[in-house]
Amino acid sequence: MTGAGRRYPDIWSCLAFLAPFAVYVWCLAPSITFYDSGEFITAVHFLGSAHSPGYPLFLLFAKPFTWLPFGNIAFRVNLATAVSAALACLAAYHLARAVLQDIPFTDDQAFSGFAQRMAALSAAWLFAVSPRLWLQSNHDKPYPLLTCAAGMMVVLLLRWGKAPARGDGQPASLYAVGFLAGLASGAHQTIVLLLPGCLVFVLLTQPRVIRWGREWLLAAAFLLLGGGVQLYLPLRAAAGAHQNWGDASALSRFLWHLLRRGYPEEPHTRDLPLLLKQLQAFSIPHEFGWVGFVLVIVGLWACWKTQRALLALFLVSLASFWLVIAGYFNPVAENIFLTEEFYTPLYLFAAVCGCLGLYWLAAQGAEKAQAPEQYTMRHRFLLGGLFLLVPLTQLVQHLGTEDQHANYLAQDYAGNSLRPLPEQAVLFTWGDSGAFPLWYLQGVEKLREDVDLVHIPHLVFPWYQRELPRLAAVFSSAGRASNAEASFQEMIARLSSQRPVLMDFSTRYSLPWSGQLPAQQGMLYWPAMPYGGSDDSKVWEQYALHRLKPNGWQPDADSEKALVIHAYCLMQAGEDLARRGHVQEAARLLDLSEQIQPGWQQSLLMMRQRYAVPEKKGERK
Repeated sequence: MTGAGRRYPDIWSCLAFLAPFAVYVWCLAPSITFYDSGEFITAVHFLGSAHSPGYPLFLLFAKPFTWLPFGNIAFRVNLATAVSAALACLAAYHLARAVLQDIPFTDDQAFSGFAQRMAALSAAWLFAVSPRLWLQSNHDKPYPLLTCAAGMMVVLLLRWGKAPARGDGQPASLYAVGFLAGLASGAHQTIVLLLPGCLVFVLLTQPRVIRWGREWLLAAAFLLLGGGVQLYLPLRAAAGAHQNWGDASALSRFLWHLLRRGYPEEPHTRDLPLLLKQLQAFSIPHEFGWVGFVLVIVGLWACWKTQRALLALFLVSLASFWLVIAGYFNPVAENIFLTEEFYTPLYLFAAVCGCLGLYWLAAQGAEKAQAPEQYTMRHRFLLGGLFLLVPLTQLVQHLGTEDQHANYLAQDYAGNSLRPLPEQAVLFTWGDSGAFPLWYLQGVEKLREDVDLVHIPHLVFPWYQRELPRLAAVFSSAGRASNAEASFQEMIARLSSQRPVLMDFSTRYSLPWSGQLPAQQGMLYWPAMPYGGSDDSKVWEQYALHRLKPNGWQPDADSEKALVIHAYCLMQAGEDLARRGHVQEAARLLDLSEQIQPGWQQSLLMMRQRYAVPEKKGERK
């Protein structure tokens, strides 16, 4: 503080936030990505509702970023996620500071303070470059916001736990914890899984609080007050917001939406191999490396020696996550990856434990070594290098896989699907990654608003049908269908004589077909005439294909699928042209297919030889 009474920002807190934020901005996706991205960003833009459970806090947090004067809407929402991830790193720093401040490093208080701040900064940066948080930072995700709230909840608990030593028995921190927990439910309900650990921490720290009836009622009231963010869902639904997922305007639909009842899962056998896979969804070695794993174990031991209530909070929280996610939800093997992001708050705790473990080991070494007469800048430099070694190693190791700044694949996939469509067409899609990028381009960037996009799995929901008012008459006649696939078939029969009707690749290969197979046109298919085949190869000239080959970014599973779709459709169209003698046009398409999927070189070579298609551009006649 200066003589004028002004307080300057804490440089250590600034480093804990700004360094991760700089990395995240460097790696930020420039537009939509696959999975839920297009749907989330569209919901943010219109202040609608995302898929269950709605994510109202994330939508409200990201909305102001859409007012920024640069980048497209998708980039701005991605930037909001980068900010929330950097805030989660800041929460890790302050949690580590709260844990370490009562553990001296040496008798030199100034050097001990430096060691504590350096170790806390190490925790923030280690968490920042963990694959899970880093993956969520470069495109729209609600879990970093949830994790920031979780970290601050534990910071408040630690401060409350030290109140008796200061003679301060005020439970205001408990009320703040309750409010943050309720508020964080608007990012995801998994925040509830931290409450048992928080309760155990409170009871172990001050057992007498069990008799605090009034304080518990007030804490519950603040929990409900924070949870009031969920009222966003029925209020926006009643206002008729665009992308009104679940239409939560009525209590029954609000509960259906909030409790994720739209995602039923068929019962399946429980066995030990599946259970082990489910438990391995939380993997510290994957996030921090084996050195980091060892440091976390040492940090847990240090917690046992110095902060047993905090150790209990961590372990009870992990048990709660495992019991609910693996025990109750019991996901099948192919869906386990969907649960990995739920554990993000626990990785924040693990990063803090890791830095505590390294601090503990370094303090033990300093105690056994002969202390210098004075700690100099050289000692600080060496200690800082020790604490930053693991985060910097993880940064170098994961930078290549987490850098998404050149990833335009989802945007190009959606544009390639929409741009060549006939006027007033109806396009049926199948799968989230097949539909959501198109929702964004049409709803937010206003591309091809004349087209009706129909997502087949949602056809069974009345709220979704209301999102497509131009098809109301068709829905009324197809409403008797027993399932989404049957509704799709009835709609095809009604629409084919009225408007151009097409479907995406996933629809073509996800549904059974009898009789004449759908006819290909570029990446899309006609389920019924009037289109007569894939004779016109010029549709590919309307596609953006120059950014499809990943260059500097690592494709995920759905990105790989999009690349395969482009390459396979190019190959099929090229083969059809070659079969009818158009070898020059076929050669161009087969070359493009090989550029996208170099591993198909041998199969494409055999196809060229079968139809006498020139293999190289220079060899074509």
